[in-house]
Amino acid sequence: MATETHAPEAPARLLLPQILPALVVGVGSGLLFLGISELADQLQHVLWNDLPDALGVGNYSALWMIVMLTATGVAVGLIVWKVPGHAGHDPATEGLGGPPLPLVVVPGLLLASTLGLAGGVSLGPESPTIGAAIALTYWAGHRFRPDVPGAFWVSLGIAGTLGALFGTPVAAALVISEALASRPSRGSLWDQLFAPLLAAGAGAMTTQLGSNPSFDMGLPPLEHPGYEDLLAALVLATLAAVFGLLACYLFPHLHRAFTRLGHPMLVLPLGGLLLGLLGALGGHLTLFKGLTETKEIVQSIGSLGSGELAKLAVVKFVALLVASACGFRGGRVFPAVFVGAAFGLCAQALVPEIDPTVAVSAGVLGVLLATTRQGWVSLFVAAVVAASPAMLSLLCLASLPAWLVVTGRPFLQLDEHGKALR
Repeated sequence: MATETHAPEAPARLLLPQILPALVVGVGSGLLFLGISELADQLQHVLWNDLPDALGVGNYSALWMIVMLTATGVAVGLIVWKVPGHAGHDPATEGLGGPPLPLVVVPGLLLASTLGLAGGVSLGPESPTIGAAIALTYWAGHRFRPDVPGAFWVSLGIAGTLGALFGTPVAAALVISEALASRPSRGSLWDQLFAPLLAAGAGAMTTQLGSNPSFDMGLPPLEHPGYEDLLAALVLATLAAVFGLLACYLFPHLHRAFTRLGHPMLVLPLGGLLLGLLGALGGHLTLFKGLTETKEIVQSIGSLGSGELAKLAVVKFVALLVASACGFRGGRVFPAVFVGAAFGLCAQALVPEIDPTVAVSAGVLGVLLATTRQGWVSLFVAAVVAASPAMLSLLCLASLPAWLVVTGRPFLQLDEHGKALR
């Protein structure tokens, strides 16, 4: 009879020394995220409230949006051109995590990201913050514990920042688990997750104590889902995935067009001008990273028509593509959540019988699957947006046809040669 084999468990004496570094990295990642967020919020208030008020212009007038986004492009272009490290690699090639960046890159990367967040660029804080946390963690870890493999420090940096970003260690556990699944087994899964989970929990608690991060959009809870809710979730998640794929196919061509301009002081100001024009077309809801704006459109269910919601989804998606393709530093998850929510609400406006919670969460699920190709993260974000336990089973089932649509096809990230990853 064949005997079942299990991965050997690490003894506690090997795990106990990981506790202190995991806690330090988690708290440090949380403080880094809180510091960047607070600085960006304060600067945003100056740029979009105090300054236009002092000049006597509308803070969200078409003229001010064009001026502000173009000026942001000039400022970020100067950083990419002149600051040591040039604010890191081409952001179109970056995902959630990656190899450690040289320490010299970190100041420029964080400055460019903060200016983009404050200036209204349609990107989130996740990728630059994770990149900076990985670089700092790897440098400190290699300096004080050179005998520890670098991959350990990288995993702590990713986990601690994801915990801080989402206010919960669950997202970090899912991302790290997905990464570990593609590697040869090195012991029990929970042994490998021990330190990253601790770092993620410390990062989440740090941001929970310092602010109140939440993806809860205030949607009405879905108490007793029926067959019609399941059908709506299956169809909407699949359609949203198709919508997301259209943008993924356009992304390499748009990136190539910007790359031909060559110099960052041509590319980024032009990108900023285009973002300003898009903002003037779509309105202020299509600016910034999108989390606050997502809550605003969700809380105004019934007051926006299907045409207006479709415009918001399309304009925001184009703004996300332009910002990512021209070199602004930032992540793509947060604005993709806005796109998915607007897509779902557009469908709900066309077919009012669809439950709004199903519409929003299924739309977010489909768009995130298409753009990130990270199934667990997409499912997690869609579930926390719904904030309804009954939605989880619907989303699990809805993810399957959506995954069949997106698997093997391009997603919103390029390789070093500018070709779409699949």
